[in-house]
Order: sequence, then structure tokens, then C-alpha cells
Amino acid sequence: MKSDHITPLILTWNEEENIGRCLKRLDWAAHVLVVDSFSTDRTLEICSRFPSVRVVQRAFDSHAHQASFGLTQITTPWVLDLDADYILPAEFEDVLAEFDPTNLNGASAGFTYCVFGRPLRGTLYPPRMILHRTKDVRYVQDGHTQRVVVTGKTGELAVRIDHDDRKPLARWFSSQAGYARLEAAKLLAADPRGLSRQDRLRLKVWIAPWLVAFWCLVIRRCALDGRAGIYYTFQRMIAETMLSVCLLDAKLRGGNP
Repeated sequence: MKSDHITPLILTWNEEENIGRCLKRLDWAAHVLVVDSFSTDRTLEICSRFPSVRVVQRAFDSHAHQASFGLTQITTPWVLDLDADYILPAEFEDVLAEFDPTNLNGASAGFTYCVFGRPLRGTLYPPRMILHRTKDVRYVQDGHTQRVVVTGKTGELAVRIDHDDRKPLARWFSSQAGYARLEAAKLLAADPRGLSRQDRLRLKVWIAPWLVAFWCLVIRRCALDGRAGIYYTFQRMIAETMLSVCLLDAKLRGGNP
């Protein structure tokens, strides 16, 4: 696949701690589109240092709507969906050159979770569809974030991407509180029969935070990663606890979170 057939698409809001590291690994792209939700920090200043980056701003309503708007601004046949805290490996351009998109409409990639630059042995972060055609796709809001729906056959990129979010801890807590409300609303509105085993366990409220701790420390071996692994495990436990509290609150109130 030719690199000039692809436009990386990144959604931002106050990502000064992350966006520069992300954009440095996109020097192979002729055009990069950043859809910004009117950042108030140095995000736009940092983006302006990269000649290939075009920033368009749109008031935030949902991740799916932001990404859908971004699609309307892209003219290349393919889109590379990235978060501002994704760091592509140095060999990514070579991976693209070897990737054959014939008869494919999208491709997923796996991730290595990093804590302040230190890679962990394991993560709960699943593979994600990051490369897809510009046409004949749509974004849907899936809980707290967007998910691209690709029709037709998809493949996999032979690469792992670093996920390394370095935003301040206070921002993380604030974001997780909002995410928990959205995830709780999604779970409570869903037919339990259509939920994954993981989400059915979440609906039980009390068990998920403890299972997450066991999964991270033992199954994913984060206990061997020292402070970084403990940090990640605590973050995941706190996120699951917030979700459990939102679910319990909704059940006690007899309504939605």
C-alpha cells in the first residue's frame, strides 16, 4: 500500500502531553488531519510545528460525530484512525508498504500499553480497527468512545502500536468519571443476552474490580513490571470501580446513570 493513499485522522482535546510524540511518527504521511474540540492548552501550537498537519475544529458532542466529520474532510481512499496517545513503531511505513489491501476494507492492529514510556507485559486494551477505506464505513458511539463499522473483509497489520497516555492524573480521573457514566448507560440499555461475558460480569457490580486486579497482576503478569505494572493495575481497578458505582447508583435510583 502506498503511503500517499492514507490520511491519518486524530481527534484531540487538550492533548499537549501526547500529540507531539504521536505526530513525530507520522512524517511519512503527506497529509494528517486533526479534528480538535477547541483545545485550551498547547495542542494547536504543537500541531502547527508539523507542516503536513491540517487542523479543523468542531465543538464536541460525541467521539463518533467528531470522527464522522473528519471523514468528510479526507480525500485519500484510506484512513488511519489514531488516538493522540498512540505511538507508531519506526518500521510502520515498511509495514504499510508490504500490506496488500486487495479485497480488504480494513485492518486491525494490536497494542503495547506503556506507562510513561515503559512497556508492560500485558494489557486489557484490545486490538482495534485502525486502517479502513474512507468510503462505505461509518462510526458508531460504543460506550465512551467511537467504533468504526467496516463492511466486507478485513485483515490485520503485522505491527504493534504503543499506547502511552501521559496526561495529568487529575485529567485521567475526570475522564474516567465521564466514561463510567457512558459505559453504565450502554450496559443498562443493552439486552444482557447480547453482551460479552466481560460485560455480563460488570453488571454484577461487585466482582469486576477484583477480577481486573487478578487479571492484570497474574494473568497478564503486570506484577513483574514493578511500579509501572502496579500503577496500571490500580488505574484499571479504579476505572472498573467507578463503573460499578455508576451501575449501583442507577439501580438504587431505579433509573439511568
